[in-house]
Amino acid sequence: MNVPAVTFSDDQAQAWDNVAAMLRGAGIDLVRGQVLPAKGGSGRLMALMGKAGSGKTLLLAELCKALADAGVELVSGDYESRRKRERRTLAVLAPTNKAASVLRLRGVPATTIHRILYTPVYDPEYERIAEWLMGNAERPSIEGLTDEALDRAQASYEAHSSVPAALAAAGLRGSDFISGWKRREEPLDIGFVDEASMLDDRQVEDLREIFPNLVLFGDPAQLAPVNQSGKMVFDDLDASQKLELNRIHRQAADNPILDLAHALADPALGFEDFERLVERKAAEDDRVVWGSRVEVDLMARSPVLVWRNATRIRLINAFRAVHGAPETELLEGEPLICDGLELPLKHRKKRLDLEARGLIKGAQVIYLGPGKKPGFSRLHVMGAEEPRISAASIVKIEKPDTEEPFIPYAARMGAAFLHGAAVTIHKAQGSQWENVQVFAPDLYAAARMGRVEAGQPLWKRLAYVAITRASGRLIWVVRNRLSRPTEPLRTDDLEAPAAPLRLSAEDPQDA
Repeated sequence: MNVPAVTFSDDQAQAWDNVAAMLRGAGIDLVRGQVLPAKGGSGRLMALMGKAGSGKTLLLAELCKALADAGVELVSGDYESRRKRERRTLAVLAPTNKAASVLRLRGVPATTIHRILYTPVYDPEYERIAEWLMGNAERPSIEGLTDEALDRAQASYEAHSSVPAALAAAGLRGSDFISGWKRREEPLDIGFVDEASMLDDRQVEDLREIFPNLVLFGDPAQLAPVNQSGKMVFDDLDASQKLELNRIHRQAADNPILDLAHALADPALGFEDFERLVERKAAEDDRVVWGSRVEVDLMARSPVLVWRNATRIRLINAFRAVHGAPETELLEGEPLICDGLELPLKHRKKRLDLEARGLIKGAQVIYLGPGKKPGFSRLHVMGAEEPRISAASIVKIEKPDTEEPFIPYAARMGAAFLHGAAVTIHKAQGSQWENVQVFAPDLYAAARMGRVEAGQPLWKRLAYVAITRASGRLIWVVRNRLSRPTEPLRTDDLEAPAAPLRLSAEDPQDA
């Protein structure tokens, strides 16, 4: 029997039963551990909603374990064996690399939505190695690869269960064994999507084309996507398709950050009252800090969260100034945010290649230095499974009171970046950091404006999203001041992958 090993609350147990009933209708019985061939018919869609700490991730993880125990195959966007396409499959997805990495750190094997929508096309020669690694074929003999190289690939696969990492361990680059990317043509089976509050209607349509059985996990208290006019994808579902978790579990008895987040639900709570509550929590628990200034040392790895664009730009320029960054170039260790790919349609293959490797809009990146070709940058993509890449880059440094950004250097086309020392709260959704600085004067400005979104004061939605980005310590910054750095920017703290994939400088992204 594939019943969960943990003790669920009543609402979690009800959610488990609802998902189990949906899967049973699709031919998968979690109680008996029985898996039947996929059934046809109309698609099945369900949403499990809950605020921070309500146990959504625990429920998702336990459902994944039960499906794996029943014999359902996990699809990661890594490599899919042709011999297993008749099997029932599960993919755990998140809208961004950072959100997927948060799940992976909690033991849930997640990948990005984009990596499932677009799949790699392997060179047939190296596909033979992949099938061997997965136990579906005999050990191959490949010209140019020694037995020692194949042994390294096998050892890597046994340690990481990643075909690309194994091939890289054999001395191959991604461009050697991945000949291109294509939009997925064949549907999968079951999809679990975390941070579903970030999805727009188009993304849900794309997912429903691929997954006949789709479960959305999300927080209805977060901010709606910018292009959805305050509406979330949950709003269009029937009541029978939705279930909300109300009990708070995660460190519920001893988490001052969650206490603050859930205090915002009180309709009588004003901004000044909330700040007094933050100040009291800070006096009682060092996980909440009443900050008199922005700590610049933290900005290199976790951006200051703001509401207004003008605040974001001022903080970025102050960060660069205190680090003595020259106007015409970046320092190694400066944080960047991917602002999209500036590539024409004829370079669609290259666009898919970069996006599949983590350079999607909103990706957080650390600059490691210039690449081997003019306009190229060596980058560490935060949260990506293979984070080290080299890519043609267009870096934009926005200036206060200036409409056009300053571009210190650029390729003719490639991945566009903004500075990442500060980001808007909207862009921070789906991410989480150990230490989070929230710029309170911006939220005060939102409160003074009196704006309302989805029936709740906008400042409360902004505050909820911002403070729940903190997994360890929340710093509520109350003054427009910046500290001096205690050390120069660094990159040696970034963990390199065991077998990094890289985009070759000979792969003409800017051609």
